[in-house]
Amino acid sequence: MKMWWYKIKRTFRYWYLRILRLKSSPESIALGLALGVLVGFWPIIPFQTVVAVALAFLFRSNKIAAALGTWVSNPLNVPFLYYLFYLIGKYFWPVNAKIDFSHLAMKELINTGWDVFMAMCIGGTILGIPASILTYFIFLKLLKAYRQRKLEKKYRRAHQLS
Repeated sequence: MKMWWYKIKRTFRYWYLRILRLKSSPESIALGLALGVLVGFWPIIPFQTVVAVALAFLFRSNKIAAALGTWVSNPLNVPFLYYLFYLIGKYFWPVNAKIDFSHLAMKELINTGWDVFMAMCIGGTILGIPASILTYFIFLKLLKAYRQRKLEKKYRRAHQLS
C-alpha cells in the first residue's frame, strides 16, 4: 500500500517541478495551466489537449503548461467528474435522457443525446471557471516564489566564490 502512494506522490512532484522549471514568464505558464484546467473540465476527452493548446496560442500563453493542465481530468477521476458535471449542468439545461457513465467517450456521450452532452459542458464550465482562476493565482505565486528562491541561491553562490 505504501509503495502505491509513494509512486503517486512522486509522479505529482515530478510534474509539479516540471511546470516550475518551464522557460517562460510566470504569467504565461500560469495562464497556460489555467486554460488547460478549464478545458480539462469539459467532457471532450479526445480533444482536450488540442483545444487547450489552441487556446494557449490564442492567449499567447505557455502551450506545454496548457497541455499539462488538461490532466486535471485523468482516467482515475473522469467518472466522478463527469457525474458531477452532469448533476450541476442538469439544473441549467433540461435533460430527458438516461446516462450510462460506463461509456465516457465524447462520441458516446453525444449519442446519448445532445442535451446530456450540453448539460455536462455547462456543468464543467461552471466548475472549471473558478478552478482555472484559482490555478492561475496559485501557480503564479508558486512560480514567482520558486524563481525568487532560485535567484537568491544563485546570488549567494556567486558571492560565496568571490
